[in-house]
Amino acid sequence: MKIQGIIQGKFGGRTVLYFILFMFVFVFAFPFYYMFVLSSWPRENMFTNPPHLFFGNGIIENTKALFNQLPFGINYFNSVMIAGLSTTTTIFFCTMCGFAFAKYNFKGKNLLFIFTLATLAIPQFLNIIPFFKMMVFFGWYNTWLPLIVPGMANAFGIFLMSQFLQGAIPEDLLNAGRIDGLSEFGLLIKIVFPLAKAGISVLGIVTFIGSWNNFLGALILLPKLERTTIPVALSSLFVRSDGNFGGLFVGISLSLLPLIIVFLLFSRRIIADITAGSISG
Repeated sequence: MKIQGIIQGKFGGRTVLYFILFMFVFVFAFPFYYMFVLSSWPRENMFTNPPHLFFGNGIIENTKALFNQLPFGINYFNSVMIAGLSTTTTIFFCTMCGFAFAKYNFKGKNLLFIFTLATLAIPQFLNIIPFFKMMVFFGWYNTWLPLIVPGMANAFGIFLMSQFLQGAIPEDLLNAGRIDGLSEFGLLIKIVFPLAKAGISVLGIVTFIGSWNNFLGALILLPKLERTTIPVALSSLFVRSDGNFGGLFVGISLSLLPLIIVFLLFSRRIIADITAGSISG
């Protein structure tokens, strides 16, 4: 009886836990599901009472409206390239800088690290005008460079990777690599990057989502519709939609797909590394 009570208690507790988790998933996922549903209904049947809970037959019509009103394919390509390049370069340079702060001792290291962290306290809106004038002076206005280059070595990424690499990379392993003839850059490529996949995955998710959703930067620095990104393009479509939100909902739904794919890819890497570490420990 005692064993049966323990089994029932564990089963009951697990059931309650799963129910709570399911409710959280439902609350957070339902708005996205409802948006996908609305994107599949024609304009005249989109907003009804009671609301639609299942998909309709207007997805083709709404998709045509989206591509007729916007150069959406070009905007999509722009967003993918900018977010992809920004993520790749940020991972490389922030990991390199984090490795330097974590494993090297040099004059002014602590002061430079404090100064780097202090830049996180500066509100983004304070440097809009100076940043804009700098980009115009460099000749980068109406190009992708302002959305990629300034964030290559950002303070958050450097801090994240420096803290992660302090415990993830043993000093003995680095010394063994030096004995085997690896240069410092070789250590970075052959030892640091393979062992820092979990931290890189976190930085990759944060960077890609931030770059993909960067509305203000694209709005200011990419004025032409065919050169701008999805957030700015969809905002312009919302302004002139005139109540026809079918194309807008299709565009928002399509814009979510890369975010979901990147999150699933990187999160699997994080879970795999955490699991491997717990097993080896």
